[in-house]
Amino acid sequence: MRRLFRNPLNARIGLAILLAGVVCLAHAQTTVPIPKISVGLDGAKNTDEVATTLQILALLTVLSLAPAILILTTAFTRIVIIFSFLRTALGTPTIPPNQVVIGLSLFLSFFVMSPTYSKINDVALQPYLKHQIKLDVAVDRAQAPLREFMLKNTYEKDLVLFLNLRHETHPTRENVSMLSLIPAFIISELKTAFIIGFYIFVPFLVIDLIIASALMSMGMMMLPPTVVSLPAKLLVFVLADGWSVLVAAIMAGYR
Repeated sequence: MRRLFRNPLNARIGLAILLAGVVCLAHAQTTVPIPKISVGLDGAKNTDEVATTLQILALLTVLSLAPAILILTTAFTRIVIIFSFLRTALGTPTIPPNQVVIGLSLFLSFFVMSPTYSKINDVALQPYLKHQIKLDVAVDRAQAPLREFMLKNTYEKDLVLFLNLRHETHPTRENVSMLSLIPAFIISELKTAFIIGFYIFVPFLVIDLIIASALMSMGMMMLPPTVVSLPAKLLVFVLADGWSVLVAAIMAGYR
């Protein structure tokens, strides 16, 4: 290194490169400003600014409630409960893990809700983004496909219950209140999920009873029946192609 810089020409070249690097760094610092975020309360100049501010606040409120809306107004509730019943019936309460069950339930929910969300995008979201309609009109248009989906999968008895509680008289499919429809839809989804869970439990319960009776008849009272029944239930579930059959049954319930 010392020999390299003993030559005056090499020393000058090195000094020029160093100066060029410093100049480039200084130029980059001056041309690329550091962003600054400030929040303040200023007076609105016109009514449009007030309306825009209120729309932003409403949007932030909706985003904070988005997980609850996604869970309670879609097929997610029924699907995740059915998979939870399946894990319990198999005797594997932690397999598949919660992340896998929730992820699969989310993707199946998006698959079920894709026609509804496509309608919402076509009739409400895209016209609003193109400034063809106002926010209140977009919200009204977005409710129609979602209302149609929930009405199709809600028991009439549950809907009548909440309509009577809110004293709504002579509602139609077009003007039924979402405040009555959403809880009725949730209860109907819970009811359907529990019915399907019962049908899932029956064959596995029969396997448990058969294996427990066989062990008792052979005098193996010290051997836990779950040690033998778990592999048997897994074998039956795999041979019956249980995952495909269960998912197909869930999807068929939303046609």
